[in-house]
Amino acid sequence: MMNTQSHALQPAAPAAPALSTGSVVTQVSSVLAVIVLLILACAWLARRLGFAPKTVSNQALKVSASVQVGQRERVVIVDTAEARLVLGVTAAQITHLHTLPPVTPEERAPAAAPQDFRQLLQNLVKRPGKPQ
Repeated sequence: MMNTQSHALQPAAPAAPALSTGSVVTQVSSVLAVIVLLILACAWLARRLGFAPKTVSNQALKVSASVQVGQRERVVIVDTAEARLVLGVTAAQITHLHTLPPVTPEERAPAAAPQDFRQLLQNLVKRPGKPQ
């Protein structure tokens, strides 16, 4: 006779212990921090090697006025040290339209000194007819 051996079901291998939410959050946040630091390091390296544009603190050109004359067309007045240029700007090109004399210091409006927050708040609180 044939011996049939009955195979008893063996329990599955013990399941891996469940990860706590604290450890998952810690792992995700540490990986995210490493990625952000890697991006910042790449940006710093790109600037050091000259791939990133350098910021210009002393600008020789200043757009003093601009008006839109079409959907993508503008007329712009650009101030330089020697002259004021009237330029036509489109999506495809920039055209020199006219040259104006440079702005004299008398024509430049002096920039008003900004009020401090306390003065602004007092001006807003004051209302006509309200006793002080």
